[in-house]
Amino acid sequence: MPTTRRLRYHVAASLDGFIAGLHGEYDWIVPDPAIDFAALYREFDTVVMGRTTYEMMTAQGGSGAMPGLDVIVFSKTLPPASFRGVRIVNDDPGPELAALKQKSGGDIWLFGGGKLFRSLLDAGVVDTVEIAIMPVLLGDGIPLLPAGSMAKLELADQKTLPKSGIVVVSYTVYGAAAAAPPIRYVKATKPSAARKPRKRR
Repeated sequence: MPTTRRLRYHVAASLDGFIAGLHGEYDWIVPDPAIDFAALYREFDTVVMGRTTYEMMTAQGGSGAMPGLDVIVFSKTLPPASFRGVRIVNDDPGPELAALKQKSGGDIWLFGGGKLFRSLLDAGVVDTVEIAIMPVLLGDGIPLLPAGSMAKLELADQKTLPKSGIVVVSYTVYGAAAAAPPIRYVKATKPSAARKPRKRR
């Protein structure tokens, strides 16, 4: 782990730049056996998210907790609370994350959503942007990043998963204190022959 903890925006996104459908749908995310999710989760010890992402998770019947990870939810409307594995705070996320990054520990996963990413990017505390680009065009939905100031990125690593067509890219935010890590959670895959296009019926 780096000396300075990295805040890493790590998400799946459609090819046209959406992280969820208009109503939070994510059934368009393509599975691929080459992705080792257990290895990915081991790269972090803390997860941060916004209210919308948290409520999408709890709507599935869970508490929002993620095994082995400390979850911090930033919200201006939910009352502050703390229970097993989850802490809901009303604090300004920028200073809170800047302070958290200075404490000892593993990397911090910016799990979602786009509005929180926008605010933390503007605050200068996001170190990496790591996207699993799905081979799908949603046409509309919740954007990867709402409108705002430009940020320059430097490519750190990329992997193409032939079986599913997913392209995983990892960027370091220009000027960040720590570079993005190599993509280690993708298992080695053998190149496959190009798929033939399906015939239209």
